[in-house]
Amino acid sequence: MQFLFSDHVLDTDTRELRHREELIAIEPQVFDLLVYLLENRDCVVTKDDLLTAIWGGRIVSDSTLTSRINAARKAVGDSGEHQILIRTIARKGVRFVGAVTESEPSDASANDVMSKQPTRTSLRQEVHFCTSSDGVRIAYAEVGQGPPLVKAANWLNHLEYDWQSPIWSHLLHAIATKHRLIRYDARGNGLSDWEASDISFEASVHDLECVVEAARLEQFPLFGISQGCAISIAYALRHPERVSRLVLYGGFARGRRKRGSPNEIEQADALMTLMREGWGQENPAFRQIFTSLFIPGGTAEQMQWFNDLQRITTSPENAVRIRRSLDDIDVSDLLPRVAAHRSRRWCSPNSSAPTLGPSSQTPT
Repeated sequence: MQFLFSDHVLDTDTRELRHREELIAIEPQVFDLLVYLLENRDCVVTKDDLLTAIWGGRIVSDSTLTSRINAARKAVGDSGEHQILIRTIARKGVRFVGAVTESEPSDASANDVMSKQPTRTSLRQEVHFCTSSDGVRIAYAEVGQGPPLVKAANWLNHLEYDWQSPIWSHLLHAIATKHRLIRYDARGNGLSDWEASDISFEASVHDLECVVEAARLEQFPLFGISQGCAISIAYALRHPERVSRLVLYGGFARGRRKRGSPNEIEQADALMTLMREGWGQENPAFRQIFTSLFIPGGTAEQMQWFNDLQRITTSPENAVRIRRSLDDIDVSDLLPRVAAHRSRRWCSPNSSAPTLGPSSQTPT
């Protein structure tokens, strides 16, 4: 479903909010709140209504509720002083008062607004949510038919944005044509909860465990890119009965602060200072630094997409926290326990070549 209002399009299927052609960064919880207000625009929504619908009946402070409403207002160009779309009704609650048109994505009116978006294939992913061991909500997506393949999260992900991206889409679509692809957004970014007290390597492994349980997977290949390699290794050694193969690309055993020289560590700290100060600015100059590091040979289109990805997928504060967590990764003590097997369990039927799999024995 798409809601069209005041030059905005909110798409509940892709979980995107756009103002004209601009993709608006919005936290998952704020997105849910805005959808609830739109769906119930014919009445005043009370505090208890919001607590039940958005927080599942959990008790949250008034300041937390107020901050989410203010964030929803900001996302649609409203404010507390100028309540054009989201109006506070004294001692009653809040109500969405703007003119709204509902449209299915296939309708001409919606297609006109979204016509400049990338063309999608017949593959359609489904986004779900699960709750990690410490209560943080993790978004994961499933797409395709066939044997399952799980991709661990990396820097940075957004389930919907990556699916359309000129950087990731070709790879994701190719995998999903032959596999049931399961991937997720790490805590603190994408469609997963942005508010997480613990953003650490251990928490990242727990999030992968949560997704595997929610998807009801018994055995599967595990695909890791960048820091996803370390997360995949830790998971595989904890759950060797589930991981049939490890596919690792562009990874590292030790983060910058664990492997770098004093000068390299100083450079890493300088990058985090830039992130803290410039990440959320409309001027992409600060984010361009990171884009150039990650895809130095990228096309202009890829550069623009990666710049936008960084802006919409997380906050400046979370970007720093996530980056610091990555810099502190050290799984070097786990590496001797990962071995190459030559059994039917680890090798494809048409090949005798070894594939990586977890082992409790040190390889000789």
